[in-house]
Amino acid sequence: MNVEYNLTELMACVSSRLLEDNTSVLVGTGLPLVSASLAQKLHAPNLLLIFEAGGIGARIPTIPISVGDSRTCHKAVMAASMDYVMSCAQLGFTDYAFLGAAQMDMYGNLNTTVIGDYGAPKVRLPGSGGGNDAGSLCRRTLILMRHDRRRFVEKLDFLTTPGFITGPGAREKAGLPANSGPYRVISQLGVMDFEPETKRMRLISVHPGVSVEEVLENTGFELLVHDEVTETEPPTREELDLLRNEVDSAGIVIGRS
Repeated sequence: MNVEYNLTELMACVSSRLLEDNTSVLVGTGLPLVSASLAQKLHAPNLLLIFEAGGIGARIPTIPISVGDSRTCHKAVMAASMDYVMSCAQLGFTDYAFLGAAQMDMYGNLNTTVIGDYGAPKVRLPGSGGGNDAGSLCRRTLILMRHDRRRFVEKLDFLTTPGFITGPGAREKAGLPANSGPYRVISQLGVMDFEPETKRMRLISVHPGVSVEEVLENTGFELLVHDEVTETEPPTREELDLLRNEVDSAGIVIGRS
């Protein structure tokens, strides 16, 4: 079926499909919220949405402007606090977390602190916020970011949030929970996972119209390539109808059709 969509809608649908029913997800503002809301409405009705400011178990009526918006507590099971939410992650109760970054390396380590030298940076970024907690403590991290050589880099200017750090065993050696860490990277070009043995990022899917070579050209480190790279399934009519008419009817995140 030939259905028109934009890249934001594609990324929302792809990341939404990764969220399973009867799991919990720490949700941020913007695209992560759109993805989680779509999952909850379409295939994961028991998905527990957790917001950094304290809302737990909400049924989002319209897109909130931030994680502290009152709509993040709409029909929620709890209106808690930031320390309670982070404690839940520390106790192992949070399955998924969405993160973005200015830079990411081959092990899924993230930089949201500075570009350039820390003492005299070219750009001062927002910092960690809850990013370090989410990437350190949640079971699986989903990373949403634009794919180019400035962002997918060989070496971070600053390590804000740990991925697999330096490779196999490094997270556990640092005292982080076993069987946790980066799970998928979703960009405007494709989907990456992390090779189980080396913990290095690996291309597993390219979006329609994108080649493996294009992904490699836009990556600043040696990206592994799966033996059987697939093509991403485009958004379905049902997914797009929900996105445009219910999840983000104002087009705040996905844009107007």
